[in-house]
Amino acid sequence: MLLSLNNLKPAKGATKKRKRVGRGNASGHGTYSTRGLKGQKSRSGVSNLKRKGFKMTLMRISKKRGFKSSKIKNQIINLKDLNKNFKDGDMINPKTLFNKGLIDDIKTKIKILGMGELDLKNIIVDDLKMSAKVKIQIEKNGAKIIFKKSKIKN
Repeated sequence: MLLSLNNLKPAKGATKKRKRVGRGNASGHGTYSTRGLKGQKSRSGVSNLKRKGFKMTLMRISKKRGFKSSKIKNQIINLKDLNKNFKDGDMINPKTLFNKGLIDDIKTKIKILGMGELDLKNIIVDDLKMSAKVKIQIEKNGAKIIFKKSKIKN
C-alpha cells in the first residue's frame, strides 16, 4: 500500500477523544457537565484568566466536597521497625529515623507504638512520643529516654 495524504493516520495513543459534556448522565458527564455545583467556575463564560493570581484566595475558599483536616497527625513508628533498622546501644531520634527512611518529615511529631516486641538493649530514645506500653517495654530493656518538647500520651 502506497503512503499518501489520504491514508495517513496519527500514531496509536497520540490523539485523545474529546470530552462530550452535557449529553446525559449515562455518558458520565451529564447534569453538571464536570463543572461541579455552584460558584463562578460553574457558570458559563468563566475563564481561567479570571482565576489567575488568586491561588491563595482559592485555597482559602471552602471546597464543595470532601474535607481534609489541617491538624498535623503523628508519624507512626512501631517497635518492629526499630528492631529491623537499629542495633543495641543506638541513639533513636527524629534525625536518625529520617536518615533510615522510616519517617517523611523531621518537623512533624513522631510516635512510637507497640506493634511487635523490642529486642534492642541499652538504646537511647531522644525526643519521641510513645505509648505507655512502649515506655514500659523500653525501660525494661535498660534504655534511656530523653524528653525535650514532647510528652507521653496514650
